[in-house]
Amino acid sequence: MFFRIIKWISKLKLFYKQISISLAKYLEINQIIGENVKLSRKYRILVAPLDWGLGHATRCIPIIRELIAQGCEVWLAGEGVQGALLKAEFPNLPFLPLQGYRVQYSKSSKWFFLKIMSQLPKIVFSIKKEHKWLKKQVKRHHFDGILADNRFGLYHSKVPGIFITHQLTIKSPLGKWSEKILQRLNYRYINRFKECWVPDHGGENNLAGELSHPEKKPSIPVRYLGLLSRFKETGPGEREGHLLFILSGPEPQRTILEDKIVNEMSHYSGTATIIRGLPSSLSIIPSTGMIKFYNHLPADELNEEMEKADWVISRCGYSTVMDIVKMRKKSILIPTPGQTEQEYLAKYALKKEITAFIGK
Repeated sequence: MFFRIIKWISKLKLFYKQISISLAKYLEINQIIGENVKLSRKYRILVAPLDWGLGHATRCIPIIRELIAQGCEVWLAGEGVQGALLKAEFPNLPFLPLQGYRVQYSKSSKWFFLKIMSQLPKIVFSIKKEHKWLKKQVKRHHFDGILADNRFGLYHSKVPGIFITHQLTIKSPLGKWSEKILQRLNYRYINRFKECWVPDHGGENNLAGELSHPEKKPSIPVRYLGLLSRFKETGPGEREGHLLFILSGPEPQRTILEDKIVNEMSHYSGTATIIRGLPSSLSIIPSTGMIKFYNHLPADELNEEMEKADWVISRCGYSTVMDIVKMRKKSILIPTPGQTEQEYLAKYALKKEITAFIGK
């Protein structure tokens, strides 16, 4: 899965020349670093995921691991549950506080899109704010490269930046005309980076459909990484009838789904594990002999729970879908009401016979 990343990162002194010839020319690396020059330090890479759900952070985990394996000095940035997750997975890595976009979801799917659109000025302000933040951090910490998962403001004129996204097309309930406007706005920011990495297959056998394979692509180089998952199959261990619920996403929809699941599971005669998606929360729900509750599990332990599961039930976040495909699990996906991306992914996965889905 990571052969392409290894090629880009491991050859010709790690990060600079590996990403692309165009970046090497941009930085004039041939003049800065000779083949026989010993480096005074490791290359310092900043990795920062978006704060919409945990998926942006979890799909960065395999990339972070690979960067570390290739000898890079990795720094992380974020806040909230995303920051807590990254700190739990990589407690020894430097971490910088970076405010997220803090987008709020509506309780009703009817008003979801309007709720998001009403926050566009706040999002644009956040993008400008994080861009100023990055300039200060580059000056202070001398980063050599930036990996920004859907963080539009983390581009820099003198440091190569990679934008990670599976949404080159942003779905809209208003139709194609509005999607074209959103795509232009999306590309306006993406094209400020040096490359765009898409966590999906590049051919017809892809997982995100129109989201990752639009008719028109950004003007910068676009590379398809294949599916990114922090999990791996370690052997048989599936338990018949055992359910795994993975909750995630912004409030209040995370809590709304949790309440429904807890209520329904009181009538279930089998066993289940419920991952609440709250890595920084101190509140707990007591476990029973049949149902185990966890606010959060590290990747290795969640990997074990995934292997035990007969069925996985979760929101239709793209990173979760990649994990399910990686682990070849039977699953039921529940799109966040009104979130057009998840609704599209759920229907596309059903069409591909990857999973089943329910509307609410």
